Amino acid sequence: MADACFRLSLVAPPPTPLLPPRPHSPRLKVSPDPRLGAASAALAFLPRRLARFKVHAVVAEDERPKWWEKSAGPNMIDVHSTEEFIHALSEAGDKLVIVEFYGTWCASCRALYPKLCRTVEEHPDILFIKVNFDENKPMCKRLNVRVLPYFHFYRGADGLLESFSCSLAKFQKIKDAIAMHNTDRCSIGPPTGVGDIDLLGRSPSQEKPAEAASR
Repeated sequence: MADACFRLSLVAPPPTPLLPPRPHSPRLKVSPDPRLGAASAALAFLPRRLARFKVHAVVAEDERPKWWEKSAGPNMIDVHSTEEFIHALSEAGDKLVIVEFYGTWCASCRALYPKLCRTVEEHPDILFIKVNFDENKPMCKRLNVRVLPYFHFYRGADGLLESFSCSLAKFQKIKDAIAMHNTDRCSIGPPTGVGDIDLLGRSPSQEKPAEAASR
C-alpha cells in the first residue's frame, strides 16, 4: 500500500503556482467628484483616446467662424465705426453700394444671410457693406435704422437711393432694387454718401432697441 502511494506521488503533477494579483491600471482609478455623483464616476472610466477626441472636437467647433463672420468675397466688407462707414462710401466711387444693418442675435438676419452671400457672389461689381447694429448704435439711429435686417442703397453723387427692411420671405425686394439701381451710368460729381446727416455728432439722448423683421 505504501509503495502504491509512493508511485502516485511521483506521477501526480505539481500544483499550479498562484499568480500575484494584477495591479490596477492608473487610468481606471476613480476619484469621483462628490458634487457630480454618478456622472463624475462614469466619466472617469472613459478611455484616454476617446477623451482626447472629445476635447479636440470641442476646440474645433469653437474655432469655426460665426455666421455673421463669413464673407462671400472681396466685395463684401465689414465696417466697425462711423469713420470706416463714411470712408467706404467715399471710396466706392460710382459703384452701387448695398449696406446691410444686422444684429448677431437677430434670427431674421441669420436666416437671410446665406441668400445674401449668394447675391454677393453673383454681383462682383456691387460693394456690400455690413454694419453690426450693436457696435454702431448712434450711427444706426441717425440713419433711422429701427428694424433688422435693414438695407440702404447708395450710388455716387446720387447718395441714398432707397432704404427698407427685408426678411428672407421678401428677398425679392433686394433683387428688384439691384435691377433698378445697378444700371450703366455715370454720376456727375463726387459721391455724396449719407448727404447732410451728421453721423459724427453727439449720440441721441434716447435710444430704443432695434427689432427683428418678421419672416
